[in-house]
Amino acid sequence: MYGIDILVEEHKNIIEFCKSMKSMCCSIIEGEDVDINLVKECVAFGKNYADHLHHGKEEKILFKVMLEKLGPVADKLIRNGMLVEHDLGRLHMNELLEAIDRYEKDPSTLNKLDIITNASGYATLLNRHIGKEDEVVYTFAQRALSDEDKERVNAETKEFDEAPENKADVEKYLDWLKNFKEKYPAR
Repeated sequence: MYGIDILVEEHKNIIEFCKSMKSMCCSIIEGEDVDINLVKECVAFGKNYADHLHHGKEEKILFKVMLEKLGPVADKLIRNGMLVEHDLGRLHMNELLEAIDRYEKDPSTLNKLDIITNASGYATLLNRHIGKEDEVVYTFAQRALSDEDKERVNAETKEFDEAPENKADVEKYLDWLKNFKEKYPAR
């Protein structure tokens, strides 16, 4: 199913991002200076690629169809699980951005800790979240949605992916991710 295949591919990129972000956190713990601009770029990747381009597709397309068509099980799984975790990811990114702002004004150990805590917390959350989506949510959708509903998800996903601004953003963030992974390979 095209819509889910794309989401799974995006998950692979997000997992790579999370590995590199944890590697960056380790480097900071080991004494490397906080690269404020790079951490801001991490926030941009999290907010734009992972949240807008990926979670946006899940929420506006796949989850919407599942909520419309698959009843109370989908409702609990999505509203009480996936959407809550999406919001927790947003919280980590917002807290990370605030920690960066505080660190710029006061490069204290406490502010550095808040950067590491929120970056690492985001990575841990997303890794667990992705496992649940890949193994539970997506398999449930593929099994339970009608062929007509699957086609709707596929068509809306293609339309989202083909929007010029979304295509340009995907390319930009994947190029950025390649460089980030080179600078901070997974440990």
